[in-house]
Amino acid sequence: MTQKKAILVIGAGDATGGAIAKRFAREGYIACMTRRQADKLVPLVDEIKAAGGEAHGFGSDARKEEEMVALVEQIERDIAPIEVAVFNIGANVRFGITETTARVYFKVWEMACFGGFLMGREAAKVMVPRGRGTIIFTGATASLRGRDGYAAFSGAKHGLRALAQSMARELWPKGIHVAHPVIDGAIDTEFIRSSFPERYALKEQGGILSPEAIADAYWQIHMQPRNAWTHETELRPWLEAW
Repeated sequence: MTQKKAILVIGAGDATGGAIAKRFAREGYIACMTRRQADKLVPLVDEIKAAGGEAHGFGSDARKEEEMVALVEQIERDIAPIEVAVFNIGANVRFGITETTARVYFKVWEMACFGGFLMGREAAKVMVPRGRGTIIFTGATASLRGRDGYAAFSGAKHGLRALAQSMARELWPKGIHVAHPVIDGAIDTEFIRSSFPERYALKEQGGILSPEAIADAYWQIHMQPRNAWTHETELRPWLEAW
């Protein structure tokens, strides 16, 4: 009998996070997804189930240590061992430096960096004894360079990248594949469609990232043999300036 395996997606929205959950569910993984409001996950859970997969939605705050600890414990106890953990919270906001309040800076760091630490730590606790697993942190352009108006977001994403590097060096020898894909470019989302119609118009030319293509890349990372693991890879449309 094949042992059940779960994927935990922190920040399973309507685009990238949802596509990742669906991609792994098609491969037989039980999709465990979380947002702060569980009811927003109902359509995604229903879609995965309608396609023949298994899925569970949870309401939790990734910034709260006790909630992250309880979430991982619940999945491990009641559903299946977590084979893959993906941190996919965005927190992309733009404020000039003089308009960036302490509250904004701290909140963005909590969402985009501290939450990643909590997920990574708890995932490592259950994966290390088994000697296997994949932990993926979604990076962004801001992970690599700070732009005008993005001091808070860039600081958080730089911190998440450093976390991923440190964890990879510690956990790779223990059988845990830690990766940090950098998503550099606009993604096919409702936000881009409504806020940047000129960019969205390039979709038919392959000018914006497809959530499904990103999900395929995450699956490929998970399936890599241990003798050829990727830590950091960059995904961008062909027309993106870099």
